[in-house]
Amino acid sequence: MTPPENRPSLPEVHRSIRVPNSNSFWRKMLAYAGPGYLVSVGYIDPGNWATDIAGGSKFGYTLLTVILLSNLMAILLQSLCVRLGVATGRDLAQACRDYFKPRVSFCLWVLCEIAIAACDLAELLGSAIALQLLFGIPLVWGVCITALDVLVLLFLQHKGFRYTEALVIMLVATVGICFTAEILFSQPDVGGILLGYLPKKEILQNPEMLYISIGILGATVMPHNLYLHSSIVQTRDWQPSTEKRWEAIKFGTIDSTFALSLALFINSAILIVSAATFHFSGNQNVAEIQDAYKLLSPLLGVSAASAIFGIALLASGQSSTLTATLAGQIVMEGFLQFRFPSWLRRLITRLLAIIPALITIILFGENSTSSLIVLSQVILSLQLPFAVIPLVMFTSNRRLMGEFVNPVWLKSLAWLVAIVIVGLNAWLLLQSLWGWLLQVPS
Repeated sequence: MTPPENRPSLPEVHRSIRVPNSNSFWRKMLAYAGPGYLVSVGYIDPGNWATDIAGGSKFGYTLLTVILLSNLMAILLQSLCVRLGVATGRDLAQACRDYFKPRVSFCLWVLCEIAIAACDLAELLGSAIALQLLFGIPLVWGVCITALDVLVLLFLQHKGFRYTEALVIMLVATVGICFTAEILFSQPDVGGILLGYLPKKEILQNPEMLYISIGILGATVMPHNLYLHSSIVQTRDWQPSTEKRWEAIKFGTIDSTFALSLALFINSAILIVSAATFHFSGNQNVAEIQDAYKLLSPLLGVSAASAIFGIALLASGQSSTLTATLAGQIVMEGFLQFRFPSWLRRLITRLLAIIPALITIILFGENSTSSLIVLSQVILSLQLPFAVIPLVMFTSNRRLMGEFVNPVWLKSLAWLVAIVIVGLNAWLLLQSLWGWLLQVPS
C-alpha cells in the first residue's frame, strides 16, 4: 500500500537544523541533541510530582521499581519513535492517518486529544500552584498567567527551533539542580533506595499501591510524547541516504536515552525526597504538592528547601506546557491535516486545559488540584495502549519500514512492553470495578 503524499507537521521548523558533514562524533551528537530533552520534560512534569509525592510519602521507597520500569519502557518506546520518524519521514499521527481506516484514525485522534488535555491540565495546575506558593498568586489567576507561554513558544520558534530546545534544556537543568540540593538536604537511606528499585509482588496485590503505580506509569510514559518525538526528530536536515538515516537513528536514540536517564534521576529524586522527608517522619498521607511545599523546610530544618522545591515545580510546569502545545499542533495536523495558524492551534490546546482547570478550582476549591492531577495521570495511562500499539505495529512492519524495521529481539521486547501496559491497565480497571461493587449497598 502506497501512502498519500504528506506535508510535514511543524512545517516552520521541518529540516531546519543543519547536520554537519563531518566524521566528528561530538559535532554530530551536538547537532542531533535537543529533541530528547523536549520529550524528557513530559517525564518530569507536575503530574509526575503528584504521583511521586503520593507514592513516596505513603509507601517509602517501594515504588522506585515502578519509576525504573516505566523509564526503561519510555527509553524503548522513544527509540521506536526516532526509528519511525527517520525511516518513513512521517510522525505517528500521520502514519495512523495513512494506514488505518478513517473511522479508526478519527477515534485515535479523539483519544489523543483527551490525553493531551489531561497532560496539559496537570502542567497548568502545577505551574499555577508554583506561582501561588512562591508569590501568593491565587490559583485562578495563576492558571491564566500560564497561558502566556504560548506567546513565548511562538516567539522562540520564529527565532529558530534551537532557541526552543535551549530554553527547555535550561529548565530541565534547573529542576535537576534543585532536586540534587533536596536530596542532600533530606539525607535518604542509600540501602533503602537500592532495595526500592527491586521488583515487589505486593505492588500488584495492594489496590492503592497499584493505583499510584499506574499513575506513575501514565505520568512517565506519555501518549503525546510518542507523537511529539516522531515529528521533532525530523527537524534535523540529514541526507536521505540509507547510511545517513541509520546515523540519524543512532544519534537520535543516544539523545533521547541520555535525556530520559536525566528524567529518571529527577523522578526518582522526587519520590526519594518525599519518602525520606515524609514517610519516615510519620507524615504518610502527604499527597498534595502544597502540603509538601509547606512541610519540607520545617521537617528538613533547611529554610531554603521549600523555595527550591517551588522553583523546580515552576520550571517543570513551564517546560512541560511548551512541549504539550507542540504535541497538540502535531496531532491535529497529522491526523486531520488541518492547517491552523500556529498561534491559533496553540491557543486551542491551551484553552482545552484552562477551562476544566478553572471549573475545578471554582467549583471544588483549591484543595482539589492535587487529586485532579493524579487522576489526570491515570487517564493518561489508560490512553497509552492506543498510542503504543500503533507505534509497535508500524515499526515492526517491513513494508512500511524497509530495512529499518525492528529486528526480532526489538520487536519481541516492544510487544512485551505493549502487553505489560495493556495488562496493567486492565488490572487497574478490574480492581476499580471490584472496589465500586463492594461499595454498592446490598
